[in-house]
Amino acid sequence: MNLVEASGLGKRYGGTWALRDCTLEVPAGHVTALVGPNGAGKTTLLNLAVGLAAPSAGSITVLGGRAAGSPAALDGIAFVAQDTPLYKNLSVADMIYVTRNLNRRFDQEFAQERLAELGIPLKRRSGKLSGGQQAQVALTLALARRPRLLILDEPVAMLDPIARHDFMDTVLTAAADGVAVLLSSHVLAELERAAGYLILLSRGQVRLAGEVKDLLATHRVGSMEELALSYLRQSATGVAR
Repeated sequence: MNLVEASGLGKRYGGTWALRDCTLEVPAGHVTALVGPNGAGKTTLLNLAVGLAAPSAGSITVLGGRAAGSPAALDGIAFVAQDTPLYKNLSVADMIYVTRNLNRRFDQEFAQERLAELGIPLKRRSGKLSGGQQAQVALTLALARRPRLLILDEPVAMLDPIARHDFMDTVLTAAADGVAVLLSSHVLAELERAAGYLILLSRGQVRLAGEVKDLLATHRVGSMEELALSYLRQSATGVAR
């Protein structure tokens, strides 16, 4: 089963194509890393996958053929956007209450127990939490929905190294428990230990896709960062296809 499948997918804002002629398959069984420079189309692709935007061209399905943004798709997907979306004036307990009432399925006991383990006070306003704590609250709320697919857009971009490591540990634990993960990030060092499948975007198009171990072996490089930088340089000079 493919977690995400796109064919000729494109998204245009005015006269500018943020994503164009994007054809890809994201297979199940991996943590999938979506990488690329700013403006590559990563956020646009993720927004299309969760139904926050409609394609200008082509099509995209999720979870084995469900239309992106459909009720059947949304019921199985949890999404944490780039800016860690929490209501800053609400307490953590209020965020749990709101999320529980907006979703058909929500494991409140899991959410409360996990936040207690992290030492995050339920009575504290979300806006008074540290960046790492806010990220953990957003991730906990997403996981409490018991999704089949967890989509994360630059989840560790604003975190310090310790908070980043803790966050990724939680993601890996979820993946080990059977949750499929698709995440975009600039922090390739963290993705190196997490991702088994890689998609590289540049200038709104897919430049590279495949299992990380196979790509590293084929291109004879020792790290995901070397591989990505090599392809981005080729893309910048018009060599990559």
